[in-house]
Amino acid sequence: MTDGAITVNGISKGKVLLVGEPMCLFTAEQEGPMSEVPTWGASVAGAELNVAIGLQRLGQHPVYMTKLGDDPMAERILQFMQRNGLDTSLAATDPTHLTGFMLKSKVSQGDPKTAYWRRNSAASTISSDDVRALDWSGVSLMHLTGILPPLSTLEASSVLVDEAHAHGAYVSFDPNLRPALWPSADVMRDTLRMLASKSDMILPGIGEGKELFGVETVEDTAKAFLDNGAKLVVVKDGPRGAYASNGETSVRVPGFVVDHVVDTVGAGDGFAAGTLSALLEGKDLATAMERGCALGAIQTQHVSDNEGLPTPNELVEFMASHKRVEL
Repeated sequence: MTDGAITVNGISKGKVLLVGEPMCLFTAEQEGPMSEVPTWGASVAGAELNVAIGLQRLGQHPVYMTKLGDDPMAERILQFMQRNGLDTSLAATDPTHLTGFMLKSKVSQGDPKTAYWRRNSAASTISSDDVRALDWSGVSLMHLTGILPPLSTLEASSVLVDEAHAHGAYVSFDPNLRPALWPSADVMRDTLRMLASKSDMILPGIGEGKELFGVETVEDTAKAFLDNGAKLVVVKDGPRGAYASNGETSVRVPGFVVDHVVDTVGAGDGFAAGTLSALLEGKDLATAMERGCALGAIQTQHVSDNEGLPTPNELVEFMASHKRVEL
């Protein structure tokens, strides 16, 4: 294998389809056990929604499918989507199920703790029939995460990948582990490995390589996903940056130095939005990964999961004003 430029074939300018669950997010305003925190700040979150907002702010055309309850939290989410320029036509209302929500702790070091209320939520009823009814006109890319399969049904996610390929769309997949949503670790590993094998590009982190394949390094993580059937693997390496391989050529880019990490949640979604937006613009993979690293770093500077996602001018300013990590 050689180091060098990697051009990603198969991604063209067009709509980006995302399917997932948006939630109301309540973030603790004081540190301590969540059961004792007296005040909370309200916002909106959800991995696929975060990516959609990141893409929208960078001038792309995301389309976001979900289901919401008929309740105040759904109203908050719809208003949030509208403020961020997202089309709400694929956000269906299910009056028989509630909208999901989550709590997130405040921490000064390490990752915050989270707690979810999403079992039997409206989005958990997304079915293979819903997926088959989608209009794929103009969709060139479908981005899936490992959250939808345990939230709804494995069949819905599998059909989503098959339908994407049948309509000529490129498929990117972020394993995005949520162990609490799965019936067992074995089912999680088997399912995510299967979906990864059917996808064109995988966006795992080091932890996902370890959990799914028992490997420790970025190089071994990429090789494991390639051996599993992926065509291209882009491995997130936290503040160090990212590494990618297609089995013949590899590329590594350094991350950006930030003074202080506020919150790591949403950094991976920022990386996905940055990387995919650049590829949709026709950039080479190294340039796309650099943008992904920038959005990931920006996200760590904000409590909200998507508040800091930048406009093009804000992105240029950040990349010009921050040093790169020395590898």
